[in-house]
Amino acid sequence: MKTSALGRIALATGIAVLTAGVLPGPAHAAAPVKRKILPVLVEFNDASFQFPDKVKASTPDTYFGAKSDSAASFLSEVSRGQYTVVPAVQEQFLGPIKLDLSAAGCPQGKINQMTREELTKRGLVAGKDYESLSIVFPAQKTDCPWAGLATLPGPTTWINLYGTASGIDVVGHELGHNLGFGHQGRFLCTGGNLGACKSDGGSYKTVMGGGGWTSGFSAPELIRAGWLSGGASLKVTKSGVYTLRSLHGKGSGLRALDIALGGDRLVIEYRHAAGNLDGKIEGVHAYRVPKGSYGASSLIDTTVENKTAANNAPSNTDAITKLTDKANKVSVAVVSSGGGQAKVKVALNGDSLSAIDATPSKSASPTPGATPTPSASASASTGTEAVTDESEPVTELGSDGLTDAGDRSTVLPLAAGGGAAVLAAGLGFLLLKRRRNRA
Repeated sequence: MKTSALGRIALATGIAVLTAGVLPGPAHAAAPVKRKILPVLVEFNDASFQFPDKVKASTPDTYFGAKSDSAASFLSEVSRGQYTVVPAVQEQFLGPIKLDLSAAGCPQGKINQMTREELTKRGLVAGKDYESLSIVFPAQKTDCPWAGLATLPGPTTWINLYGTASGIDVVGHELGHNLGFGHQGRFLCTGGNLGACKSDGGSYKTVMGGGGWTSGFSAPELIRAGWLSGGASLKVTKSGVYTLRSLHGKGSGLRALDIALGGDRLVIEYRHAAGNLDGKIEGVHAYRVPKGSYGASSLIDTTVENKTAANNAPSNTDAITKLTDKANKVSVAVVSSGGGQAKVKVALNGDSLSAIDATPSKSASPTPGATPTPSASASASTGTEAVTDESEPVTELGSDGLTDAGDRSTVLPLAAGGGAAVLAAGLGFLLLKRRRNRA
């Protein structure tokens, strides 16, 4: 597969975009989902692909190729075969389709509307013939300040293409938004005190937090999608020592601890290289989940070095060793970590960590019935979100210019109340767009 000309994700301060309601909670486990996605190449009356044959050749590879860095392969691996995307049409994509529309001004709402109208003319019905739509168009004249855009959750992605191939870092990130994942930020909680934290940058533990596709998704996101089922995620209700398997490793076992933290949740995972994922991530990591919105989690970094993958830090640089939330009487300490598993002490209700026996609790290897059934979310478990595009587009540079008069989406302020869920704790993200000459 051709590599992306838009491959590197960097962080930029900005306004996070909110959905018009609370992000859905974790989903029920379900049969493997094969979601029909339709990539459509579109051109404008004043802009066309510079190398259309190369774009057409790269598109099937980007979305459905056999290599590990296609969208289908990535989603299948990160979900352990529970979710992937498949071509909605035999040709695997359509286009280029010429729209009677100028590229100027980044008219993403009109691009979506007119593309769907063209598909209807061809007899393709949204929700029946295709479940997700990915619109790929030439970037040269659009002036769009983003490489990718997506509804969250929802059925639509926009790819603002420089060069001849978008690549999995962009496409995978936008499909993550479709699944209900926001931008994952980071809280600096120096010294391990969860009562003294500040928001700072991205997590680098997921493709949604600047980590690239080889970071996969984090445990809260996998819980949100319903992909940690059958005892792979445990809601901790008593103090004890729990043994975690690596998040993306093969086989069965416990991979995430889900702990009540007042009105929020604290999710603990263990990361270790597995397959194509986590080659640069190691150790036990913690996330704060606001009000049960697992797709809006933030990494908890308790270290003083303030290093991330962005500055070539070691793979375990922001792994936790101990953290405490005095207000909610919760403490966590890592007993051991490495070689594919970790042992973690959890003290609830003000219990002392030192008083907990180092022997893992029996519930560390739960049966499928030992994990409480999470709340249902049809969008994640069945892969059948509504295709009306009522959900909010999420840009990689904030909220400016996301909507036009013909778009039904709304942009809410970052601190909106009334049930609106913050996606990324004050972060906007920028996928840097770099031109690359291609032969």
